[in-house]
Amino acid sequence: MTYAFKQTFLLASKYSIKAPYTMVPQFITVHNTANDATAAKEIEYMINNNNQVSYHVAVDDKEVIQAIPFNRNAWHCGDGGGSTDPNAQKKGNRISIGVEICYSKSGGVRYGVAEENAVQYIAKLLKQYGWGIERVKKHQDWNGKYCPHRILAENRWDSFLKRIEEAMKPMEIGKPTEKDDDTMKFTSTTAKAAVRDYIQQAVDKKVIDKSWLEKFDNGTMTSGDFEGLKIIIAQRSN
Repeated sequence: MTYAFKQTFLLASKYSIKAPYTMVPQFITVHNTANDATAAKEIEYMINNNNQVSYHVAVDDKEVIQAIPFNRNAWHCGDGGGSTDPNAQKKGNRISIGVEICYSKSGGVRYGVAEENAVQYIAKLLKQYGWGIERVKKHQDWNGKYCPHRILAENRWDSFLKRIEEAMKPMEIGKPTEKDDDTMKFTSTTAKAAVRDYIQQAVDKKVIDKSWLEKFDNGTMTSGDFEGLKIIIAQRSN
């Protein structure tokens, strides 16, 4: 599965509110947004308000959007000003990259795809920095907050980390994660099941022909096919 990467940066004039400290990142912190806004809306709201709440990246089913450079801190871990010492108890805000996964309130296929995009993006970041899976933390690790709430509620944190490790393996041996034909590939059975259920429901409601489900089941549906299918379903469901 593929996603578009974009950068919509916070204005430097707001660094004093949202990202006041320089940072050498040492961890990645995973969050669920607890609402159903898109990544673009999450970023737009965050960079335009004057609250001391911020994060580096938002991920949805289509995009990964970075709003704060990784050499600046962000206020996403709830552990205050903290420390830059990796051994200090309060440090999440000062030395970790905050990644928000969208659509976690309602879940469903959009969330499943967003989570899979987050898996792939975090794997890429780990390889970029030369880090191992131990560098991936949940919000809860820093201040006890029940976040990422959907992953925790579904008891999937350990499997989430394993999916990231699996996503890193093709990078280690220099092989692409997808075939050149761009057919949809999943490193998570959860995401695959969510997409199939989405298509099945549309077939059951006679919004689309069952040939779409057959295309998915026989492994010939491309990422482009699925994007077009979502548009068709949305138009015919109105």
